[in-house]
Amino acid sequence: MKKATISKQSQTDWARLDAMHDDDIDLSESPEVSPELFARAVVRQGLQPVAPKEQVTLRVDKDVLAWFRKQGRGYQTTINALLRAYMDAHES
Repeated sequence: MKKATISKQSQTDWARLDAMHDDDIDLSESPEVSPELFARAVVRQGLQPVAPKEQVTLRVDKDVLAWFRKQGRGYQTTINALLRAYMDAHES
């Protein structure tokens, strides 16, 4: 089987892109970033790789879990962030 060769030269029409104005860009398929969505953004300075998470079994009260689940997608990430904040606040 022969490997496909990949050209190292860009096939992008840079001159056409440089000549475009902001109004010429079609953003119809891009979601608008609302202030609420922007406020929930995660900023990572330096873009260091994120350490992999470890899966654990954790027993919590049923009503506590229900409350977090009602918060919507990402509730497990929220729980992790709260645990991290608690850990950071209590480190000596």
